[in-house]
Amino acid sequence: MSTLATRRSIMTLYSGTDCVLSHACRIVLQEKDIECEVVYTDPSDTCQELAEFNPYYETPTLVDRDLILYDPFIINEYLDERLPHPPLMPVDPVSRAKQRLMIMRLNRDWFDSVKALQADKRDKAAHKVIRDGLIAISPLFTEQDYAMGEEYSLVDVILAPLLWRLPVLNIVLPKQAQVVEEYAERLFERQAFQDSMSDTERDLRGF
Repeated sequence: MSTLATRRSIMTLYSGTDCVLSHACRIVLQEKDIECEVVYTDPSDTCQELAEFNPYYETPTLVDRDLILYDPFIINEYLDERLPHPPLMPVDPVSRAKQRLMIMRLNRDWFDSVKALQADKRDKAAHKVIRDGLIAISPLFTEQDYAMGEEYSLVDVILAPLLWRLPVLNIVLPKQAQVVEEYAERLFERQAFQDSMSDTERDLRGF
C-alpha cells in the first residue's frame, strides 16, 4: 500500500512547524486524545500530498478518510463534534454562537497581525493591534479562569498558540495586563498543550 493510500485510511493533519492555527488544531487532537498522524510541512518545500488535498496549499489541512478540511476553525469544530469528550464547545446554541463570534473576531482582528509580525517583527501597526487587544480583554481574567468562563474551550485553544509566541513577537504586556500572563500559564500547564508542540515551537521559549 502506498504512503498516500495509508494516510487516507487514518486521520492525518498536515501542519506547519510554526503555524499558529496548525498549533491550535494539534492542541485539540491532544485534548481529545485522537489518534492522528501529524505531517509537518515546510513552506519552502513542495509537499505533493498537501498539494493534492488542498488547492490553497495551506496548513492546517485535515484528511479523515474521504473527508478533507482546510479551515482551522472548521477542523476544530469537526474534531470536537466527532469525538465529543471532553467537550470544547458548549451545548446550548446561545453559548455556541457567542463562542463562534469570539473566534471569528480573534481571527479577523488579530491573526493577520500575527502573520505580519512573523514576517516582520518591526511591523508597529500589527504589534499594536495584538498588544492593545490583549490589554482590552485582560479584565475578563480577573473574574474567570478562561476566555469564555470557567470551562476551557475552543477559544482558549486558539489563544494559547498566540500567547506562547508573544516573546518572539516582541510583545510585552504592561502590569495592568498581568492577569493575561497568568491565564497564559494556565494554558501552557495543560498536558495537551505541552504535547502539542513541534520542536520549533518548543525552541521559541527554550522549552
